[in-house]
Amino acid sequence: MSAGLGAGAMRAWAWSLNGTFNAELIERQVTWRDFDEVERAVFQWVTWYNGERLHSALDYTPPDEYEQAYWASLEEVPQTA
Repeated sequence: MSAGLGAGAMRAWAWSLNGTFNAELIERQVTWRDFDEVERAVFQWVTWYNGERLHSALDYTPPDEYEQAYWASLEEVPQTA
């Protein structure tokens, strides 16, 4: 998140993420067997959300793939002294 965002924008971003999380994970599962099942599901969702989902701001490229391409592009640029 940008340091220039105000508190209202940060709250809006957090509420949006929370709504996405609830709609995509929590509300799809009617019952949970135990805390461990919830914990595993949350970890898997966060892993997917942060690294694997198609991201519109990255031209619908997963963040992990975008980052790999970024670092590869830096290696291709010849360094000048």
